[in-house]
Amino acid sequence: MTSLRKLGPCDLQVFPLALGGNVFGWTADEAQSFAVLDAYAAAGGNFIDTADAYSAWIPGNEGGESETVIGKWLAARSNRSDIVVATKVGAHPSYKGLSAANIKAAAEESLRRLGTDHIDLYYTHFDDETVPVEEIIAALDQLVKEGKVREIGASNISPERLRASLDFSEREGLARYVALQPHYNLVSRDTYEGELQDTAARAGLAAVPYFALASGFLTGKYRPGASVESARAEKAGQYLESERGQKVLAALDKIAQERDAEIATVALAWLASRPTVAAPIASARTVEQLPALVAVADLSLTEQELADLTEASA
Repeated sequence: MTSLRKLGPCDLQVFPLALGGNVFGWTADEAQSFAVLDAYAAAGGNFIDTADAYSAWIPGNEGGESETVIGKWLAARSNRSDIVVATKVGAHPSYKGLSAANIKAAAEESLRRLGTDHIDLYYTHFDDETVPVEEIIAALDQLVKEGKVREIGASNISPERLRASLDFSEREGLARYVALQPHYNLVSRDTYEGELQDTAARAGLAAVPYFALASGFLTGKYRPGASVESARAEKAGQYLESERGQKVLAALDKIAQERDAEIATVALAWLASRPTVAAPIASARTVEQLPALVAVADLSLTEQELADLTEASA
């Protein structure tokens, strides 16, 4: 049984890989989504990441599709108490921004779609700098006091606004961010490392990085001359053209071969070993894609392997 990781300073215990829910109701239909969720739970997984905006970018969708699929699955499996559900507020087309009124209204909608009376971890999806951090934190604190949210987190936020938020929570004795969701992976390190990571480390926050596999690039399926059928192929393909991307792939290939592991597993294991990181997020459209992701729970890289990857990705 894989040991769960403590999520920063709070009581939530999570599997070392968060399952990304962005594909549910998008590239994975309900049946596929249920199959992936079942397989993840069977592997010991208990940490599902979604957002109220998933997948509003698809013509005909309005946002909330992912939460709805997850809610139906939780109801069908009667396993709500076993799962740590994380969702986000601020980017849904009908609930944009982080005003207090919007946070409250969006939370009610997320609870309805998820078919639950509480959200375990509620993130601000994108910081809204038109709203003072005091208003945002007070609104989130109200949800915690009402029992509708257990813990709060932030995503896509500047170090300055993160510090201001934490300071206000401390000063007023209000709910405080326990987690941070940064864009972070082997080919995108400056999106987190530096001031933001330092701020998280000082505050004891758990990082739950998104784009952990760089839109699929770090699975190794994108190679010179190879064509990949994927909604994210163009984005992932861009990394191939960079020297860093090629160096990282070479280092991943070598370690994966030596350890008889999937390239994606090695890339996630590097990320999971980084300071502050509790659990990278990765999504699977099919059950076949899942084993390489959950295997991160059982792969510990050596100091030398970690150093080689860190150097290749510098």
